[in-house]
Amino acid sequence: MTDWPILSAVTFLPLAGVVVLLLMREDSAAGRRNILNVSLFTTIVTFLVSLWVWWDFDYANPGFQMIEKHAWLGTGISYHLGVDGISVLFVVLSAFLMPFCVLASWLTIEKRLKAYMIAFLLLEVFMVGVFVSLDIVLFYVFFEAGLIPMFIIIGVWGGKDRVYASYKFFLYTLLGSVLMLLAIMAMYWQAGTTDMVELLAYNFPRQMQTWLWLAFFASFAVKMPMWPVHTWLPDAHVQAPTAGSVILAGILLKLGGYGFLRFSLPMFPLASEYFAPMVFSLSIVAIIYTSLVAMMQSDIKKLIAYSSVAHMGYVTMGIFAANTQGVQGAIFQMLSHGIVSGALFLCVGVVYDRTHTREISAYGGLVNNMPKYAVAFMVFTMANVGLPGTSGFVGEITTLLGAFRANTWVAFFATSGVILSACYALWLYRRVIFGALEKDSLKSLLDLSGREKAILYPLVVLTIFFGVYPAPVFDATAASVDLLVNNYTAAVQAAQDVALSAK
Repeated sequence: MTDWPILSAVTFLPLAGVVVLLLMREDSAAGRRNILNVSLFTTIVTFLVSLWVWWDFDYANPGFQMIEKHAWLGTGISYHLGVDGISVLFVVLSAFLMPFCVLASWLTIEKRLKAYMIAFLLLEVFMVGVFVSLDIVLFYVFFEAGLIPMFIIIGVWGGKDRVYASYKFFLYTLLGSVLMLLAIMAMYWQAGTTDMVELLAYNFPRQMQTWLWLAFFASFAVKMPMWPVHTWLPDAHVQAPTAGSVILAGILLKLGGYGFLRFSLPMFPLASEYFAPMVFSLSIVAIIYTSLVAMMQSDIKKLIAYSSVAHMGYVTMGIFAANTQGVQGAIFQMLSHGIVSGALFLCVGVVYDRTHTREISAYGGLVNNMPKYAVAFMVFTMANVGLPGTSGFVGEITTLLGAFRANTWVAFFATSGVILSACYALWLYRRVIFGALEKDSLKSLLDLSGREKAILYPLVVLTIFFGVYPAPVFDATAASVDLLVNNYTAAVQAAQDVALSAK
């Protein structure tokens, strides 16, 4: 037990900002400025506390740390928090992206600013809560609660088809999660507890593992999203405001991958091994098919949205390779994608705020009057392609190494995604940035403002830093990943030994 509840602090600190915002007025320029300042201050303080969590984390300890546990709903359901090497960096990433969302919304949100910022602060509470929960009921509460503020953000502050996109997002993810709730109930009836630490040590019967795995898969596959349940994502991205797209791609998509690592692989190892070929097949289809679809897009946001589905294919492939390289690569890929995809949507927001269009054909030659923007956009594009020296390369090559150890053909087909991503990403960059500056609507565009530099430059630095020196991520995750993989391997091997002895 920790003497000071640091995980509760980093989870619920944004609520302090919500309380302050509820007491403020926004009917004047000064009021709006104060709302923005309070929101920015709250998210920065939360991020600093998350850095403290990372700083105080013991890399050599593979188990859960900074434990907080208190009675909650009775019958064994507790308020139980903790982090391990798999979850600690997702806490940091969630808190890290929020100040950029506030800055990205500084001049673009003209109506109901206070409600908008409250929705984002509540969303931060729920996102961080997912990553620190060690009780499956508490996990489910945070997991589902995050749908509500994002549904509101898309539905109120989105584009012209925002209502359709918000309902599609909500219904897809909610229906998948209903099966997860049934699985949670079944786990409680079987094991007599909702404590994740105890459930990780519980040996569920093989047939029950199959049904539980499928129930959790239904929820996490939609959240990732995996093909073919990915169709809600492009609509949600296109209609969401810039900050909404950043959080959607940067964090909410990662909840599915985190769920596979926290539940599917360690709690249902026999089912995970049985269904791994299916996951590999779906991952390959996602990597190749959605990359081809991305090439056909005329909307910048929709192209990046489809590329996110393709990159999540590497994540699921690495996770179910179930070896150290694959799992560590999947975690790194999720963290890298959180930074890079968020930055790409921020780059789209920069030009959209100036031109109010996302059509690729409306741009061209921006390097002539926006050279600083062109450089930042280039770094993120290269990371999206997987260029060596960027964080995108480290994640992709490590997952491919893990997949190669598990199945050579899976790695072979997945590698084609690297070529396809170069095709659509470089095509987009050439159409938007290079060429002659001929369109009159673009000639008066100014380069990055001070606020936009404060948003994009730190992300440029991190993209290159982790591409050159990924050790901080791998060191933090190594012990917990080794424990996960070793337990998975031991469970599968024990089941095989029992099957052989029975013959």
